[in-house]
Amino acid sequence: MYSITSSKDFQDLSPFIIIGAGGGGEKLSNFDGVETAGFLDDSKAKQGKEFCGHIVGSDLKTLVEESNSKTVAIMLPIGAEGAALKYAVQAIDLGQNVLTSFRSLPLEENPSLIKFANQKGVQIKQISSRLDNVEKVIGTAPEKVTEVLPKITYHHKKPVIFIGGTSQECGKRTTTRNLGKAAKELGLNAKIFSTDEMGLQPPTDINFRAGSLSVMDVPSAIMGTVKYFEEEEDADIIFIEGQSSLTETGNPHPKGLSAAILFGAMPDAVVLCHRENHPFREPVGISTELNAIEAVEPTKVVALSINRRNAPDLSLENIESKFNLPTVDIHTDSNGGLKRLLKTVLDYIGEKNG
Repeated sequence: MYSITSSKDFQDLSPFIIIGAGGGGEKLSNFDGVETAGFLDDSKAKQGKEFCGHIVGSDLKTLVEESNSKTVAIMLPIGAEGAALKYAVQAIDLGQNVLTSFRSLPLEENPSLIKFANQKGVQIKQISSRLDNVEKVIGTAPEKVTEVLPKITYHHKKPVIFIGGTSQECGKRTTTRNLGKAAKELGLNAKIFSTDEMGLQPPTDINFRAGSLSVMDVPSAIMGTVKYFEEEEDADIIFIEGQSSLTETGNPHPKGLSAAILFGAMPDAVVLCHRENHPFREPVGISTELNAIEAVEPTKVVALSINRRNAPDLSLENIESKFNLPTVDIHTDSNGGLKRLLKTVLDYIGEKNG
């Protein structure tokens, strides 16, 4: 009843004053049939500047009085709920229709706004996530949007090491935990971060199932955890367990999760794990995953951690020669094992930061 379901709904509410001179505001302004009467933004850096052919304003009442607007569209991100609510109430009080977004002001959580709009004789509509269409084609859908975390950007100051893999169940959790443990034993304040519900074994410092979050929230959760380790626990180095892989075939579902964890980690270096002759996964291989990681994130794969459970005679030396990367088996402590793997990581970080 209150959701936008067609482009005609936008056209009927036009012209708009758009709250938020950013990506969402630009997207609405460019929509076919939408007329923009003006923009408003709380950022002083944006106020008075031109945006999409308009000078960004700072006062809603002034914009309403000086324009031909019919509707105030609130195009703010998750985390801006307070500002969104403020502008919705003010717009309704000024006799304007209101268009909200499920991101910052979902109407199902703000029924009083609907009552207020009805009292004032104006319309209130919502840009919906259209989960009803997901339910239509799949048969089920979440009851409400699962994207809830504010979108933060945090650039870590201490080294972050991402432990990726060519598939699920290839040794990422074991490699992450053992690298962190060995670093702790050297006297470093190393933090071990598992992104899986099974990452409970000590000395892991924190774990949660990243796959239970919206893929849009995963980078924020990763960056927020890294920020916490640095600011609250004075970490020297952080080891982050990845999930699945970017290239594994047969199971496409975790690939987006793998990428989201990698993007949130923004790692200085990557240790890539591989399980040869995997009995129930379909890894494409080391070369493909290595290239994929380095293609989508500005980082460097510095070593390989090989799980030979299903290939005990696999030559680590041959793999090392092929990829020109230190290659070890930490499960059997072969070819230098864990000690060499950690030394490779620390030497690379030292050279990079030196």
